[in-house]
Amino acid sequence: MSRIGKKVIPLPSGVKIQIGEQLEVTGPKGKLVVPIPEGITFEQSADKLEVKRASDSHAALHGLTRALAANAVQGVSTGFTRELDIVGIGYRADLKGNVVVFTLGYSHPIELLLPEGIQLKIDKQTHLVLSGYDRQLLGQVAANMRALRKPDPYKNKGVRYTGEVLRKKVGKTGASAK
Repeated sequence: MSRIGKKVIPLPSGVKIQIGEQLEVTGPKGKLVVPIPEGITFEQSADKLEVKRASDSHAALHGLTRALAANAVQGVSTGFTRELDIVGIGYRADLKGNVVVFTLGYSHPIELLLPEGIQLKIDKQTHLVLSGYDRQLLGQVAANMRALRKPDPYKNKGVRYTGEVLRKKVGKTGASAK
């Protein structure tokens, strides 16, 4: 039984919903479209949105569709944030218009274009705060930034999510054991 699919989605003031072939969610931050799979229907009352399914064979899509719709509603009303930290001597990031320039110990700086709908704020050149209304796009941009220089397990240098717990490995001990 889908427990997530049965949850009601509260609609904040300022969020408009249009149900058709797709679910269109419009709010103060932007507009998002959620696909509606076959066998799933939406029912809208005054300030809430319910997701219904035709039969138990649509149970997996029931929870997925409800989660996507809830993320769209939250995104257009309050938005999402993702924070990254850059650790390492000489590692930093700079914002030039819509392009982020990373210096991560390579022989060249790396430039990354921010997609439309994603904003970036940089604190002290090593703390990045990404914000946007599309949760999937925001997570993908954060993952792309982290992939530029993943945290090294020996020195823990690189780009990581804020609060990410890393397991540090011990290096070689053969040279000092002689």
